[in-house]
Amino acid sequence: MSHQPNHSASWVLSALLCATFSFAGCSGSGGGDPTAAHPSSNSPRTFDPPEVTNGERLFLETRFAQFFKAYVDAGGRVNTPLPAGDPVMMLTETTTPGQGLPGPFAGLSMNCRACHLVDEHVGTPGGGMRTYADFARRSPIPARVEDNHITAPRNSPPLVNASLARSGGTLFHFDGEFSTMTRLTAATFTGRNFGWRPGENTQAIAHVARIVREDDGTGVLAQEFGGLPLAVMLTGSGRPIPNEFRLPPAFRVNVARATDQEIFDGVVRLVAAYVEQLAFAQDTTGAFTLSPYDVFLTRNGLPRKPEPGESPLDYSRRLRSLLTTRQQAGTLVFVSGNPNTADGRFQFHDQEFRFGTEELAGLMLFLAEPSTMPPTPAELTNGGIGNCVACHAAPNFTDFALHNTGTAQKEYDDLHGAGQFTQLAIPSLAERSAHPELYLPATHTHPSYQEPFRTIPSLANPNLADLGVWNIFANPDMPEPQNIIRAMLCDGRQACPLSDDIVLDRAIARVKTPGLRDLGHGAPYMHNGQFNSLEDIVQFYRDASQQARAGTLRNGAPQLQGIALTGSDRSSLVAFLKSLNEDYE
Repeated sequence: MSHQPNHSASWVLSALLCATFSFAGCSGSGGGDPTAAHPSSNSPRTFDPPEVTNGERLFLETRFAQFFKAYVDAGGRVNTPLPAGDPVMMLTETTTPGQGLPGPFAGLSMNCRACHLVDEHVGTPGGGMRTYADFARRSPIPARVEDNHITAPRNSPPLVNASLARSGGTLFHFDGEFSTMTRLTAATFTGRNFGWRPGENTQAIAHVARIVREDDGTGVLAQEFGGLPLAVMLTGSGRPIPNEFRLPPAFRVNVARATDQEIFDGVVRLVAAYVEQLAFAQDTTGAFTLSPYDVFLTRNGLPRKPEPGESPLDYSRRLRSLLTTRQQAGTLVFVSGNPNTADGRFQFHDQEFRFGTEELAGLMLFLAEPSTMPPTPAELTNGGIGNCVACHAAPNFTDFALHNTGTAQKEYDDLHGAGQFTQLAIPSLAERSAHPELYLPATHTHPSYQEPFRTIPSLANPNLADLGVWNIFANPDMPEPQNIIRAMLCDGRQACPLSDDIVLDRAIARVKTPGLRDLGHGAPYMHNGQFNSLEDIVQFYRDASQQARAGTLRNGAPQLQGIALTGSDRSSLVAFLKSLNEDYE
C-alpha cells in the first residue's frame, strides 16, 4: 500500500470498503468519524494539514454546481437533499457512451470527484482504482438546454503527480490554459463541467458563496469532516474546532464580512492545496518508491533521480549506461514480489508485481535513442529504439512540455479520411485576430465565441477539430500562461526570436505531455481518450513515427522521427510501462 498522507474516503463508500482498505475517515458504520484512529494501527492517528483535509471536503462537495442552484432558485434549501439528482450523476461512464458503472454520487449534482475518481469503484465489476481520473473517453458534463454539450472536450487527466515541481514554468490542462492550480480550480467551479455556461461566472461565484454562508454542517459529507458549517470551517472561529480542521491564518476567510469573491477565492485556495499534494509515494530524498521499476532500481543500488544540476534527460542517459554495464556483467537483481504487501502482490492491480528480463528489455527500449535523426536505415530495420526519453525522461516520465504526437490528426482522419487533417483550413494569426469570434474558445469575457478548434470532431462538420494549445497561444482572454507557452513553443528559449504568427503555427495540435506512472489506473489514454490499451498506444507511435518521417504528419513533433520500433518490440515496451504501476490510495 502507498504511504501517502491519509485521505478520507468518499462518504458514499460502503462500510465494507472502509474496513477492507482502511481509508482515513472511515468508521464501522461507513459514516465516518474523521478523528477516529486508523483501524489497523496502534499508534496515534496522523492527520493531513487542515487546509488539505478541508480542501478534500470541498473537492467532494456536490452543491456548487449550476444544477443545485436551479433547485435552490426553485424554492429548495441549501441543507435539504435534492428530490432528484442531476441525470449526469447516475452513471460513471466508461468507454461506451451511455453505459457505465453505478454513479457514486447518484441523486446529487456535480462535484470534482465525479471526474477524478479514486476508490469509488474498487470491487465494482468493470471498475477499479483510479488515480483521480474517470473511465470515460471524455468526461460527461451536466446538460443545459442552451447548448448541445454533453461531455467535456478532453479526457479527464489524472491529478496524481499533476503538480510536481518542474523547470520552465508550470502549465495545467492538456492545452496549458492555466499557469496555477488555483486558476484551474476557479475555472472548473465556474465552468461548463459544473454546468455553468460562458458568461455565468458571476452567478457561479455568488452561488458558491451562498452555499458557504448557509451551510449548517448537518449534511452527510459535513459529518465526515467534523460536522462544521462551511462558514465556521473557513473563518476558523465561532465555535471549538478540532485541530485537524482548524485552518492556518493564511487560508481563513471571515465569512461574515467577506464578499462573494473573497469567499469563492477561499474555497479555491483550499481545493488547490488538496490537489497540489496528490503525488505518488516518495522517500525522504524525493525519490519514488512503490512501483516494480522503483523497487528494481533500489534493489540494484541504481540512482532513482537526477543529481543536483543534472537534467532528467541526462539522468536517463546515465541510467541506461549503468544498466548496460550491469546487464553485461550479469549482476542485475530482478524483482518478483511486492515488498509492501503480505502476499507480495499488488492490491489494486491484476498484474504480477515484477521487474524481470522482459521489463528490463522494455526499459532499454524506452531509454534507447537513435544515432542520427532520423534513424539510419539499419536502425529502422532492426528496431529497438523507443526514443521515449525525448519527451518522457525519468523519473517523472514527462517533460511537462507541449508536443503534437498526431493524436488529433488520427481522430480527425479516422472520421474524414486519411490526409484530411493536413488539408484543414486553419486561420493565420492575422485572420484569427480580425475575427476572434469565429475561431477562439468561448470565455466569460466573450461567451459567444464559436470555438471550432476546441471541439470534438464531427463527421457532419469537417470544420471542427481540436488544435490544443493553438486556442490558448496569443489569446487575449488568457494572458497568464502566455510567457510560458511562448517559451515552450520556441524550443525553451525565453527570448524567442520568432514572430507570433510563426509560433502560432507551431502550436497546432500540441498538448501537454502526460506522465506515465500508474497508467493502469488511467485508461483510456491521450487527451481525447481514443486508445483503450497500452498496446494500442505503442502501435500508434509506430505509425506516427512513420508519418513524421514521411512528412505527412501536420506539425508533428520532431522527436517522433527518432522512434524505430518493430512489432516484436511492443510486448517488452508494454511490460516496462506496466512496471510503472503502483498501489496508490
